[in-house]
Amino acid sequence: MAGMVPYSNYEQALRRAWPFGAFDDFFAPLAAVAGSDRAFRMDVEDAGDKYVVTAELPGVGKGDVDVELDEGRLSISVDKKESDEQRGRSYLHRETGEWSATRGVYLKDAATSGITAKLDGGVLTVSVPKRADKAGATRVAID
Repeated sequence: MAGMVPYSNYEQALRRAWPFGAFDDFFAPLAAVAGSDRAFRMDVEDAGDKYVVTAELPGVGKGDVDVELDEGRLSISVDKKESDEQRGRSYLHRETGEWSATRGVYLKDAATSGITAKLDGGVLTVSVPKRADKAGATRVAID
């Protein structure tokens, strides 16, 4: 009976048990993917003449965020570092250390000018206007 694990804690118990813990340590650098505990949530809305992208970034400052649009791909990167005053403390348990994550979305008709970004209350809002001239796909006739 002492070795029984409640069903709600079963996944955590498996991670701690050998060899699963070794696998988690090995793949830890890849943890910043969608759905992991270090990735951030992101919503993309088609608002007619523009796209509105919102990302939840609690505790992240402007200097820790990089927003880039390259050939229709909007990338939001976060590189959160500890300050020097936090490094001098002695924590027993800490879940708010240094981390980085990148999320991206392809916006096929995004304009490269007029993009705005605002970080307020831990929520980043990026507004990306759509191109007026839609140079779409070209239909090719088959001989």
